[in-house]
Amino acid sequence: MSNPSPDVAVVTGAARGLGASIATALLKAGYRVAVTDISEDALAAFAAPDGIAADRVLTLVLDVREKAGFEAALARIVDTWGAAHVLVNCAALTRTTPLFDIAPEEFTEVMTVNLGSVFVGSQVFGAHFRDQGYGRIINIASLAAQNGGTATGAHYAASKGAIVTLTKVFARELAAAGVTVNAIAPGPLDVPLLREILPAEKLAGVPGMIPVGHLGDPGFIGKIACLLADRDASSMTGATLDANGGLYVR
Repeated sequence: MSNPSPDVAVVTGAARGLGASIATALLKAGYRVAVTDISEDALAAFAAPDGIAADRVLTLVLDVREKAGFEAALARIVDTWGAAHVLVNCAALTRTTPLFDIAPEEFTEVMTVNLGSVFVGSQVFGAHFRDQGYGRIINIASLAAQNGGTATGAHYAASKGAIVTLTKVFARELAAAGVTVNAIAPGPLDVPLLREILPAEKLAGVPGMIPVGHLGDPGFIGKIACLLADRDASSMTGATLDANGGLYVR
């Protein structure tokens, strides 16, 4: 669906990888997009699609571990564009430490970035959406939340599973205010992160494990985000949409 209105979308962890693909898809769909990331250098390298006016992109340094960071980002967005309408919680931390080697500090770190950011981001932006009577929250979960996969770390899988539940909680809380809250659960994607966490020999075998025979396209995840962000998507809330190539069927 296209979005003819100049709605404002905010994407966390958007300077690269899946977050950048989602931000790019939203820009192509007509949104103004606040591209946020903890890395100022990565933000500086973010390239908007050709033909996108510079005033439709706002880059913001955001540490998603801090509620104050979300509050400051929202204030800057409102000051720049008057309101925010869509929040995509994409920021995530991946650690591949074996299960019995995960230290409590590492577990807390992953849960804070992956789950805590969804909670505080949804609190801050959800209150803004509630007060204005409209909004869309889109959370990036994972196949690991559904099949208990630990290739990306048990703490990563646990955080993504909790995101699916938190999506339902916020969906019920905000439904009457005209705010929908949904999640996307991708399977293995063709992104640089996958090449960073898997040895080349293991990476080569991944497509053969996927029923459709290939890695997922992060651009397609961006299109799903656009669907959920659309003003016409008012009757879908509390859902998790799978995009895993058939690895998990329900």
